[in-house]
Amino acid sequence: MPLSLKPIHEQVIVITGASSGIGLATARQAARQGARLVLAARSEETLAQLVTNLTSTGAEVIHVVADVGEQADVERIARAAIDRFGGFDTWVNNAAVSIWGRLEEVSDEDHQRLFRTNFWGVVYGSLIALKTLKQRGGALINLGSLASDMAHPLQGMYSASKHAIKGFTDALRMELQEEHAPVSVTLIKPGSIDTPFPEHAKKYTAGEPNLPPPVYPPEEVATAILFAATHAKRDIYVGSSSRTLSLLHRAAPWVSDRVGSTVMYSMQLRDEPARNRAGALHEPSGTGRAWGDAARVRRASVYSRSSRHPVLTGLVLGAAGAAMYGAMANARKRRINAAIGRAS
Repeated sequence: MPLSLKPIHEQVIVITGASSGIGLATARQAARQGARLVLAARSEETLAQLVTNLTSTGAEVIHVVADVGEQADVERIARAAIDRFGGFDTWVNNAAVSIWGRLEEVSDEDHQRLFRTNFWGVVYGSLIALKTLKQRGGALINLGSLASDMAHPLQGMYSASKHAIKGFTDALRMELQEEHAPVSVTLIKPGSIDTPFPEHAKKYTAGEPNLPPPVYPPEEVATAILFAATHAKRDIYVGSSSRTLSLLHRAAPWVSDRVGSTVMYSMQLRDEPARNRAGALHEPSGTGRAWGDAARVRRASVYSRSSRHPVLTGLVLGAAGAAMYGAMANARKRRINAAIGRAS
């Protein structure tokens, strides 16, 4: 069977981690475009309210309360989609959690909880989804991150999980290509996205987590996900910083390490005490919000939009590199001035 991806309005789409952030933004956007949806997350109340809101607009939506770190729960998601809609055309492995803290300080229990959600949730979702997708064709979309290519200090195990997702996704793609399976496999790599992600993270730090600029709205990632649902793309970067820093790390890893240990370290913490330290690592948050509370959010990513038109990509990357250099230089200057002020 040759690969053929349907238009969004003809698709059944499964989205994990659908109760907030990128998952919620994707669900809303897909519903507006006429997709039928199967939404999964840990919060029953939040999911039920979301379904009510979307069905009131005419969308066909069901929800499944599930912890993607449990294989039986992921199997229930697939079964619900088959029972209600006869199957699905796109499966989005989006659910993820994080921890802000030095690797040596974080407990084994918390590290293992994170990996069970982020990595094993993608493994279970991918392998279970393929049982259906290989029979009818479709798209498998996994959410990676800039952290799939470049590790972040203070988010060490999150970075490790995103590296692992990349390795798993790349290997799976090759195996499917070898057997000529009619399934596209896409890894989405967002940069900083204004979602409740920092709020939901467990905090070992004294300061509240912060997203390094530039920060983009979750709808930019939703657009990339739905593009991947209709176009067979290997990787999609969201935000110029994601692509630029990934290229920097590949070309000059020692420079990337220096950026991470200085600029990136300080830019990941706000100058205010950490709140809600437990986050949503072990229990659902129930916030039901797509957006976070970043101070400055760009309305759109020119790079992300131009990447769907390759002629423009090189020009945008050049401009993005210059902007990134300026942002890092300014951040370093502020850090040095602050240190001088404390010393005096």
